[in-house]
Amino acid sequence: MADTPILKVENLKKHYPIRGGIVTHTVNRVKAVDGVSFTVERGTTLGLVGESGCGKSTVGRQIVALEKPTAGHIWFEGQEISDLSEKKLRPLRTQLQMVFQDSYSSLNPRKRIGDILAKPMLYHKLITRKEADAEVCRLLEMVGLPQNSRERFPHEFSGGQRQRICIAKALSLRPKFIVCDEPVSALDVSIQAQILNLLRSLQKELGLSCLFIGHGLGAVHYVSDRIAVMYLGQLVEIADADELFHHPAHPYTQALCAAVPNPDPDDRTPVSLLQGEAAEDTADAQRQGGCPFAARCPYAKTECRTLEIKLAPISAGSTHLTACPFVQASADAAGEA
Repeated sequence: MADTPILKVENLKKHYPIRGGIVTHTVNRVKAVDGVSFTVERGTTLGLVGESGCGKSTVGRQIVALEKPTAGHIWFEGQEISDLSEKKLRPLRTQLQMVFQDSYSSLNPRKRIGDILAKPMLYHKLITRKEADAEVCRLLEMVGLPQNSRERFPHEFSGGQRQRICIAKALSLRPKFIVCDEPVSALDVSIQAQILNLLRSLQKELGLSCLFIGHGLGAVHYVSDRIAVMYLGQLVEIADADELFHHPAHPYTQALCAAVPNPDPDDRTPVSLLQGEAAEDTADAQRQGGCPFAARCPYAKTECRTLEIKLAPISAGSTHLTACPFVQASADAAGEA
């Protein structure tokens, strides 16, 4: 059991119907997630990065069973959970938790922080009412907030403090796996660093496994052991965090790395920006098949729009996977040489 990945996702899909017509019916489907596969080892963090609308948050919501997949499989600790009924999912709810992007809407504005943190533990019978105050104080201390915070309401805290409360709320049920859905994107840069450091320390202290979803490759690289890059519902590259950050193989990943700000003010190297928007290419890419990035790729050829694209190692035996056929062909040619 110890050798089994804590989470395994295989060919996960989520398609949303588009309804129209005089007599309302399904006229098309948006393929928000279209055949995603990955694993997360115990005690590690997988970063999931990509631009808005690529399907990152949808993957996270399906993992914690807030949405049902259209197709595919999700295994948690060796048990398939993608098709479980609500009754059978209930015991697993405590093990799979999520930290949302909007900390304010994640907290009941009419409840004090002490009640917000205690109610889930009492509902799942993890503590008794006599233990509630002590456990709430322990959680607040764990995320760096004073004990008197339990008597205050969510609106009395800053954005960074509210996000700490959301982290404490997720940890209150003693989960084994946490999905962090862009937890720092709405915060100031200095506060982002504090929350990222908190997440790293909690992961080491508690032995948590995480899926960290984000836009910025720099923040994702900082907290992740491996990184998966997503574009238009599909994964285009997966590698160890340092390997992907310093040696990106897919053209889209290269563009993301180029967009990371350079702290050296004397470096005037021009940044190559992608043309167009992902949303403009969604319908064509999903209708035609082939590489979803072909419409914006500076290296694309005609066959990129028709070839079946799958993740494959960039070299024999490598754990660095990419979905670019020309990167794979170049690696094969280099190996033969």
